Amino acid sequence: MTAGPAPFACLPEASRGRLHPEAPGVVRGPRDAFQRDRDRIIHSVPFRRLRHKTQVFVAPDGDHFRVRLTHSLEVAQIGRTVARALGLNEDLTEALCLAHDIGHPPFGHAGEAALRAAMAEAGGFDHNAHTIRVLTTLETPYPPFDGLNLSWETLEGLAKHNGPVAVPSWALAEADSQFPLDLGDWPSLEAQVAAVADDIAYDNHDIDDGLRAGLFSLDELLEVPLAARTWAAVRGRYPASEERRLVPELVRDQIGLMVSDLLEETRRRVGEARIETVRHVRAAGRALAGFSEAMASEERALKAFLYARMYNAPRNLALAGQAGRLLERLFRAYADDPSLLPEEWRPADSDPIHVRRRIGDFIAGMTDRYAIGRHRELIGPVELPEGF
Repeated sequence: MTAGPAPFACLPEASRGRLHPEAPGVVRGPRDAFQRDRDRIIHSVPFRRLRHKTQVFVAPDGDHFRVRLTHSLEVAQIGRTVARALGLNEDLTEALCLAHDIGHPPFGHAGEAALRAAMAEAGGFDHNAHTIRVLTTLETPYPPFDGLNLSWETLEGLAKHNGPVAVPSWALAEADSQFPLDLGDWPSLEAQVAAVADDIAYDNHDIDDGLRAGLFSLDELLEVPLAARTWAAVRGRYPASEERRLVPELVRDQIGLMVSDLLEETRRRVGEARIETVRHVRAAGRALAGFSEAMASEERALKAFLYARMYNAPRNLALAGQAGRLLERLFRAYADDPSLLPEEWRPADSDPIHVRRRIGDFIAGMTDRYAIGRHRELIGPVELPEGF
C-alpha cells in the first residue's frame, strides 16, 4: 500500500479536460473527473451489451463461461489492485479496464475479421478504434453533445491500449482530429497497467473456461511450465483435496504470480528510467509496465498452449467460421438494401463509404443473440451448433 499518489500518477485535477464544456451548475455527487468517467462507462448501454458478446465461446449456452462483461470486470479487479500498489490513479485504471472491450463486435475475433473484410473498401474495422468511436460519437445519452464526453486521459488510454499508434485507422484518425490524443507517445502508466491486466485476466480465466469446456485436460495443461510449477505449489498446500477444488486455486495462484512479477518489474523499469512525472512516462520510449523476461517467456508458452488447444480448437474454429459467415451475410443484406436498417441507423447519403461505415457501426454494436435474431428475420435460419 502507498501513502499517496505516486509522482507519475495521473491526477484528476491535472486532467487535460473534456472535448465539450459541461454545464457548471450540474452537480451529481462528489466525484472527480476520472470517477465520472468510470461511472459514465458503467451506466452506458454499450457496457451493458457486453453481457451478450462473445469472449471466447460464441453465444455460449453454459451459464458459467465468461463473456465480454465478466471478462471486463475481472480485468478491472486486477488493474485496480495493481494501480493501488503502484500509487497510480485507481479510478482511471478501472475506467480503462471496464471500457477496453466496448468496441468489440458480436462473435469476438471472428466477427471482427468478418467486419474488417466487409468494410475493406471503407477503411476496414478495428475494435480498439471502434471503442473510441462508440464513446465519442455513436453513444448519445447527453443532450448537448455526442459521446460520453470522457476525459482526455481516458480516451488516450483506450486509443493506445496496445501502445503508441503509428498509423491510425480511419475511425481513430477521425476522433484524433477532433480531440488530439498524442497517438505517437506512450500512454499513462494507468493505461499500460490496464493492458497487462487484460492479458493476466484472459490468460488465467481462459484456463478455467477451457477445462470446463473439455477442450483440454488438466494433465495436458500441466505440460506448460508455469502451470506445472503453480500446480505443484497448490498440491503441496492441499495434498488431500480433490482436483476440481484445486483448479480455482491454481488460477488464483497464477494470477498472483503474474501480478507480483508485474509490480516488481514495473518498479524496476520506473526506477531505471528515473521516471518522476506523467510526462516522463509518455516520453520514455518504451513500455514501463510489464513482465520480467522470465515471466514473459512463461506467459508466451501459456498463450501458445491456449491458442493451440482452445482458441484454435477445431470445434471453436468451426463455430467461429459459421458466426463470421453469418455477419458477412447480414452485412451484405444491409448493403444491398440500407432501408432494412432501423430508421435512426440509415445513412444520411448514398456515398458508398458512408453507407458501409454506417452498416459497420450498426452491426458492431449488436450482441451475439441480436445478430442471430436479425439474420433469422432478414435472411433465414441460423445453424450454430450447441457447442459449449
